[in-house]
Amino acid sequence: MQAYVLRRLAFSIPVLLLTSVIVFSLLHTVPGDVIIAKLADQGTVKKEDIEMMKRQYGLDKPLPQQYFIWLGRLVRGNLGISIYTEEEIQTSLRRAFPVTLELAAWAMIIAILIGVPLGIVSAVFRNSASDYVGRIVATLGLSAPDFWVATMVITFLAIQFHWIPPVRYHRLWDDPVSNLKQFALPSLVIGYRLSATIMRMTRSTLLEVLREDYVRTAHAKGLRERSVVFRHALKNAFLPVITIMGGQIAFLLGGSVIIEQIFVLPGMGRLAIQGLTFRDYPLVQSLVMVFAAIVVLANLAVDVSYAWLDPRIRFR
Repeated sequence: MQAYVLRRLAFSIPVLLLTSVIVFSLLHTVPGDVIIAKLADQGTVKKEDIEMMKRQYGLDKPLPQQYFIWLGRLVRGNLGISIYTEEEIQTSLRRAFPVTLELAAWAMIIAILIGVPLGIVSAVFRNSASDYVGRIVATLGLSAPDFWVATMVITFLAIQFHWIPPVRYHRLWDDPVSNLKQFALPSLVIGYRLSATIMRMTRSTLLEVLREDYVRTAHAKGLRERSVVFRHALKNAFLPVITIMGGQIAFLLGGSVIIEQIFVLPGMGRLAIQGLTFRDYPLVQSLVMVFAAIVVLANLAVDVSYAWLDPRIRFR
């Protein structure tokens, strides 16, 4: 197992290197200039000031040289300094990452609590009323975009109940009630959509497993339906579901940009939008690399979990 993990981590290095090349190249082809944007906010845009600041941040060097300078700092664990805010990117990440992590945790908990039971019920009671209800819920969750659902929910609550989610962020350990109020709606919106995918995958894989010979043998031995489903079928049916969950965790930590913007959550998504708005190259590049590392680690965790779910799996 240890050799497998080390080998997978070694294989991820070319992926991360290619990601760094792509993000660096694309960002420097986007129109706009962070130096001009920063000077414009200060009220004066002079050619001399632009050239001076470019020398200060190394933007006057050729692009290949800029890339290797940035990559060398990244390898040493130095994410650099935001050009627009002049704040260390590590500091910004330490402030934003817990917000995104909490949102992802709540959303995944909600998705599992909704999706897994609905999938089991739909598979066990196939073509029943509960199956049709579960499939309708899943179809609606897959069809409705997050931003639309979030906008409709906020609009409905504001019009009918004159209430909107708190816009000031409170940490969980400082003010748990205000924190939960702020995270309840965005977690439900994201969790509902993710639960639709989990529900459909749980249903389809469990239906396949329930047709296997060993499940029919378990029924023939007189085991109760609950024991057959939960002790024999569900564990084997969970392998594809775990794969889906791993991809969703990576998405939650790196892709909940719009939801964080709508609900005014100061997470990594809003930080990425801020960096893109002002063409803040070091900030966006570092965020993308963090997202890429999260995806690699999430996929590795999913693969390793296979051995626990199915002892027949051996890693070489």
